[in-house]
Amino acid sequence: MSKVVLITGGSSGIGKTVGNFLLNKGYTVYGSSRNPENVVDSKFPLVAIDVRNNESIQSAVAEIIAKEGRIDVLINNAGVGITGPIEEIPLDEIHNNFHTNVFGPIEVMKAVLPQMRQQKSGLIINVTSIAGYMGLPYRGIYSASKGALELITESIRMEVKPFNIQVTNVAPGDFATDIAARRFHAPVLDQSPYKEIYSQQLATINEHVNDGGDPIEMAKAIDEIIQTKNPKVHYKVGAFMQKFSIFLKKILPDTVYEKMLMNHYKI
Repeated sequence: MSKVVLITGGSSGIGKTVGNFLLNKGYTVYGSSRNPENVVDSKFPLVAIDVRNNESIQSAVAEIIAKEGRIDVLINNAGVGITGPIEEIPLDEIHNNFHTNVFGPIEVMKAVLPQMRQQKSGLIINVTSIAGYMGLPYRGIYSASKGALELITESIRMEVKPFNIQVTNVAPGDFATDIAARRFHAPVLDQSPYKEIYSQQLATINEHVNDGGDPIEMAKAIDEIIQTKNPKVHYKVGAFMQKFSIFLKKILPDTVYEKMLMNHYKI
């Protein structure tokens, strides 16, 4: 019997690539989108989920359980980017980012856990980011939201282990997707004291995404995790230097690491 997989944010980017890969591997795949009726090229069925709307989450999970009788794997992939000097990012945009990147994934986990507990098995994979391991300038809100999901993963993993439910996270680096087009960019303000550096960094951030790796790397990594009996707490997928930066943060004094980041971002 093929495993039933739900991927939030499955209509584009990493989620779509992972979904297609798992479908070809024989999994029963469901993706989600806020507006599935607008997606015409999906190879797997899409259910309507806005992770900021708990009613849509409950309804979609119930729909999949009614059709398949189970949910074996949840891939919490839906998320949004955000850039800007923290001083200049509107509070409602910060709320939206945390609602999408933190509170939404929590609510999706809460929705699938009763079914996983009933079937005495399940795997939850939270997609975070290498940016969640460090506070990056002009990406501080994004770093914070993904870092929060990392810690939530560590906590809930221990809570549900007695029910034979596994929880892990995968932190991608930069991959060539459309995330740059969908993230919120605080505008570069003419009178802003951050204008020069932020405008330069905004171009660099988008360039890194455009020059990023192939999302198929994430798909292969996730397939391997699904097939692993006892997944690790954390996985990182990306370029060597991006993963190495996490190691450096562990071994370098804080001020040395900070100086290294500031040099990298030309601050």
